[in-house]
Amino acid sequence: MGGLKLPYTLHSSHSGKPLIPISTSSLVQRPTFYVQPICNLTLPTGFIIRTLALISTSSFPCGHSNLKGRRGVWLTTRSTSASIQPVTKDLAEDKSKDLSVSGDSIRRRFLDFYASRGHKVLPSASLVPDDPTVLLTIAGMLQFKPIFLGKAPRQVARATTAQRCIRTNDVENVGRTTRHHTFFEMLGNFSFGDYFKKEAIKWAWELTTMEYGLPADRLWISVYEDDDEAFAIWHDEVGVPVERIKRMGEEDNFWTSGVTGPCGPCSEIYYDFSPERGYSNADLGDDTRFIEFYNLVFMQYNKRDDGSLEPLKQKNIDTGLGLERMARILQKVPNNYETDLIYPIIEKASELANVSYALTDDHIKTNLKIIGDHMRATVYLISDGVVPSNIGRGYVVRRLIRRALRTGRLLGIKGDGRGNHDGAFLPVIAEKVIELSTQIDSDVRARAPRILEELKREELRFVQTLERGEKLLDQMLADALLDAHEKGIVPCLSGRDTFLLYDTYGFPVEITMEVAAERGISIDMKGFDIEMENQRHQSQAAHNTIKLAVEDGADLAENVSDTEFLGYDTLSARAVVEGLLVNGKPVIQVSEGSDVEILLNRTPFYAESGGQIGDHGFLYVTEAGNQQIAVVEIKDVQKSLGNIFVHKGTIREGIVEVGKEVEAAVDAKLRQRAKVHHTATHLLQAALKKVIGQETSQAGSLVAFDRLRFDFNFHRPLLDNELMEIEGLINRWIGDATLTQTKVMPLTDAKRAGAIAMFGEKYGEQVRVVEVPGVSMELCGGTHVDNTSEIRGFKIISEQGIASGIRRIEAVAGEAFIEYVNARDNHMRQLCSTLKVKAEEVTTRVESLLEELRMARNEVSAISAKAAMYKASTIANKAFPVGTSKKIRVLVECMDDIDADSLKSAAEYLIDTLQDPAAVILGSCPGEGKVSLVAAFTPEVVGLGIQAGKFIGPIAKLCGGGGGGRPNFAQAGGRKPENLLSALESARAELVSLLSEKSS
Repeated sequence: MGGLKLPYTLHSSHSGKPLIPISTSSLVQRPTFYVQPICNLTLPTGFIIRTLALISTSSFPCGHSNLKGRRGVWLTTRSTSASIQPVTKDLAEDKSKDLSVSGDSIRRRFLDFYASRGHKVLPSASLVPDDPTVLLTIAGMLQFKPIFLGKAPRQVARATTAQRCIRTNDVENVGRTTRHHTFFEMLGNFSFGDYFKKEAIKWAWELTTMEYGLPADRLWISVYEDDDEAFAIWHDEVGVPVERIKRMGEEDNFWTSGVTGPCGPCSEIYYDFSPERGYSNADLGDDTRFIEFYNLVFMQYNKRDDGSLEPLKQKNIDTGLGLERMARILQKVPNNYETDLIYPIIEKASELANVSYALTDDHIKTNLKIIGDHMRATVYLISDGVVPSNIGRGYVVRRLIRRALRTGRLLGIKGDGRGNHDGAFLPVIAEKVIELSTQIDSDVRARAPRILEELKREELRFVQTLERGEKLLDQMLADALLDAHEKGIVPCLSGRDTFLLYDTYGFPVEITMEVAAERGISIDMKGFDIEMENQRHQSQAAHNTIKLAVEDGADLAENVSDTEFLGYDTLSARAVVEGLLVNGKPVIQVSEGSDVEILLNRTPFYAESGGQIGDHGFLYVTEAGNQQIAVVEIKDVQKSLGNIFVHKGTIREGIVEVGKEVEAAVDAKLRQRAKVHHTATHLLQAALKKVIGQETSQAGSLVAFDRLRFDFNFHRPLLDNELMEIEGLINRWIGDATLTQTKVMPLTDAKRAGAIAMFGEKYGEQVRVVEVPGVSMELCGGTHVDNTSEIRGFKIISEQGIASGIRRIEAVAGEAFIEYVNARDNHMRQLCSTLKVKAEEVTTRVESLLEELRMARNEVSAISAKAAMYKASTIANKAFPVGTSKKIRVLVECMDDIDADSLKSAAEYLIDTLQDPAAVILGSCPGEGKVSLVAAFTPEVVGLGIQAGKFIGPIAKLCGGGGGGRPNFAQAGGRKPENLLSALESARAELVSLLSEKSS
């Protein structure tokens, strides 16, 4: 607030040169350094010498890295200089306190502040949420949603986090406003039925005014219009004047979790950049004056179906302080982008674009901000396992990457800035994001090779089609403008053209919309959606979440305790039936033949998690004397409502009732198969890291009874010799007969020991670590063999790509390995018998047969071509002349069932025979449900403006197909042979009409 920015105040002498020897190139690009006047000495020459306090967020621009915080530096400036601003009140009054205002320090001080007040500091959740209703983590409270909704017990009474968040609903505002981002950090403090409004408000005020030192007279408060309690706390106990407390409506200051459920009023803290404008008519929604930086949600009601509110038994606190916004305020910069959290990234982009951010215009600044924001988002998304694709989260990443890439090209960035003009520039900027990531997410640096490789691959892939797509889009937009001008309508790009750009050239529709908007052209989104529906079928990841469709899930969570899992130590146990559900509805008893979901107080059955499927087995209900009265076959076990195991099965005999005791017995053979495949999966990951590189990591897995599946990040198919080496390593480890070790320890100790976390899993403070000494150590709650020798053998059965940068290996081990080898051996014996050769001779024999087949096909093709040309010679005399000034010979004929290659040869023969000018259209039905078409035009016909490639397309559509080609020669196909003759008649009529018109 009023601090002097060095880049704008050093050019104050008559010559316009700096008055002290500081590198202007570095200063111009660092608007995060500020100058604070402290004292004045007037000189007779009309100059003033001022001691200026530099508040640095990183290091002094001249390279003096030891100069951090405030340092006195003598600058000589003219007293009449317009750029010299008066000492501001809040800075002048804060001379005694040395505040570090880096983004990292703001985050740390927030967490320390609440930790000192009894809050447990919890890590940021992944950007990929453990919530099927949300695509990405959009708020700090998301990881606590089950607790707030009463579906999971609280582990702590108070918590504080620095949560990484992604929101793309306002992506078009990124860079254009002072505060919108796709990636941001939300600092939060939470209470789960512990403290409430008074503590939340007083601590928020103390943090803001005492810890961060914001002047109280610049802070405004908003409260919900009916929340007299919050108003009173702010005014009577904190002391905020009533003029700076605004009552606001439900849209602004009332939070809800949905149509029904927990909800409550909000209170927000705003910073006033222009207090001189006074209190009258102050509008907290005015972004030019105010910024809201802290939101306090008082979760105190439950919203019923009829819209009425009832007080919650457990009142909660959910807050969010925007780190980037607080950094902007404390670092006294005009927008969030010029803080030390983002500006170094913009600085790197400026360097590649060869521009000075401080000296350039607003349009270029906006583009640089877009790159800075989007690169933060993509780096953290890829780090959390999201890879570019055309669906779901992957589409978000791809869209942001391509938006950043196109923006960089608009700035003139080409090449990596290191001499390679065809190289990728996004990884170079990403390196700066990774450099800044240490205090945000320590795992990012370890994942850097994979992040940079993914960005490089995605950028170079898109560049290959970008230029062609840009040219096509430019032509499409020009055509749309011309068409609109001729028809006197508003210009609009068709949905079909928009989809073509998306589907063929990889243009996100949002980019097409942005480019079109720059030309004043709208998009037919309804038409685009129709094209998308017709051609693109989005796949969605299967969710195994069990939805207990009862009237009050919170009540069920209270009435049914977590299931005690006994399956690590035993495969059978006595248990009590605590709940029965049929079609999601709770019942008291279930009879024979019914499908049922059973909740037990304890169980040996493993519930699906960590990629391992649930156990199979039986539940037996017995009476006195161990007489069996009911049998339930269990085919799946899932977790729900925290840690409640849901046993899904069918009543095979008798009746099962709530409260009855059962004998739960796991299928031991199937459990052993799962154990073998799970331990083999750990060995596979270890082998992959050893063979193709430590940077590869898990991207998903399946541990089943019949096989294992492992998805991992890698940019190319594995070579045969690499697959052999991986198999060899694993089988050697199996043969070493190593005892596995399982320990439970604090999460921090496990990570420090080097344990690998499983992709997508959520961990508590205490974790289970499974180790194969000297080979593998992973955090895992699955079941495993006691000795690697139990695995018996391992075989990879497939390796393939399943998405951009994601490979998948399927393999078998243990009993499944034996079954696989026996089946393959049986196939080989049958093949040897059929070919009448030994096993070692099969390859040579098959190669010989394939060569014989190739030669036979060539002979057939040659004979077919000769037959086609012979038939062509017999129909050449059917050509007829068209035109008045010059006769053009035209031939349109059906050639029965000859294949496409022979049809092409016939057309070439006829064009040569008829000579220029001539036009030939031929069709055939080479097989059931197949149509082949050829159009061949001589140069003089093409010169009339009639092109074979454009002419053949509509004819092929009549036959249920399509095609195209060059102006002089084109081929097409179709699926409706019954339409061929009528299509050729249409071709004849159209061709005669065109040639008659053009040649007259």
